[in-house]
Amino acid sequence: MIDEAPAATQLYLISPLDVGGAFPDRLARALDAGPVAAFQFRVKGLDEHQAARLAEPLQAICAARDVAFIVNDSISLAKRLGADGVHLGQSDGEVAEARQRLGRDAQIGVTCHNSRHLAMEAGEAGADYVAFGAFFPSGTKQTEHRAEPDLLSWWQGLMEIPCVAIGGITPENCAPLVAAGADFLAVSGAVWNGDEAAAVQAFHRAIAAAEA
Repeated sequence: MIDEAPAATQLYLISPLDVGGAFPDRLARALDAGPVAAFQFRVKGLDEHQAARLAEPLQAICAARDVAFIVNDSISLAKRLGADGVHLGQSDGEVAEARQRLGRDAQIGVTCHNSRHLAMEAGEAGADYVAFGAFFPSGTKQTEHRAEPDLLSWWQGLMEIPCVAIGGITPENCAPLVAAGADFLAVSGAVWNGDEAAAVQAFHRAIAAAEA
């Protein structure tokens, strides 16, 4: 779970938009390749019934490996699935609403872009983690906000709530984010656009090298 800052930077996998077909096998392969703290279920344009059907086998794979299963955007879907938590964008609802509906043990994360103000607000509202980014150009989604590694260092010097770095992160470019104090690296395309097991292993080697 991601309720406290880990001693070392951990991986937080975000799903591709297409999680049907062979994706459950790919997820299992990724999770078996090395430690992963959390998996975020992120699909777009589906009704809740369709999303729930796709989510259930992935949730079971995560549960069997003690990986937190986080739902992107939808408090109602997270509630329906009994997910470990929800990740909220700035227009996806309030932390207080998520806490009321999902319970005190739910992991609630908030997208804060490159904003110190939004991060402070999220922390004060009771978020379990804040996500900063994008740190690099991303092929997964449009990036309107660019963050710099010193934002992570600022946050670590101020708050105990974990911070997640997101946006175009690869094994080749993650070292400055690890050095700056990212508790988690949220990654998607760098894992799913190729061999997922090899990518997870490459991230762990890069993190270990940056922390050495």
